[in-house]
Amino acid sequence: MLGLEIEKNIFSQGYEILGAIDEAGRGPLAGPVVAACVILSPDKEFNEDFRELIKDSKKLTEKKREEVFDQIYDNFLEIGVGICNHETIDRINILQASFLAMKKAIGALRKKPEFIILDGKFPIPSISIKQKPIIRGDGTVFSIAAASIIAKVTRDRIMREYHKKFSEYEFDQHKGYGTKVHMELLKKHGPCLIHRKSFGPVKKII
Repeated sequence: MLGLEIEKNIFSQGYEILGAIDEAGRGPLAGPVVAACVILSPDKEFNEDFRELIKDSKKLTEKKREEVFDQIYDNFLEIGVGICNHETIDRINILQASFLAMKKAIGALRKKPEFIILDGKFPIPSISIKQKPIIRGDGTVFSIAAASIIAKVTRDRIMREYHKKFSEYEFDQHKGYGTKVHMELLKKHGPCLIHRKSFGPVKKII
């Protein structure tokens, strides 16, 4: 079970509204990057059965992530999601697009967090909210892991919708990641509208 020590420590400093952020989709060759921010308050208690379900999204099957998704919405105070598409990624690069998606996720919230914890080693640039990046936070911090599931499920759903339009690339299977099957289909058909033209493997084929 993932700990809540970091969250409790932040609340003990007097903060009332805490946001936890993670993103999904930095690595793929196609589709958007998606960030999610989950909001919790010091008076919220999470029962053990729910806490047992929450893990880094990469450690859960697609079916299990889908099952947990609605429960996360039910258990957290509020959730914001931010999306940056392939065009934005190509224009400003994947790191900056990830940060922009995180800012959009914060902007989608009614209750603005007083403190943010996020997965990774870099803070979100140009925001006034106090924040703490945590390396491998999605695998060690309960609320960041919850955000990772929201981001991953949201992005997977988007990629399954893209599959209906670009079925020859099988986006419903690999979600845009550079798997062997995806690379073979990319070479066969060439890039489609949602491929990231600035990414090396796509660039080579163009």
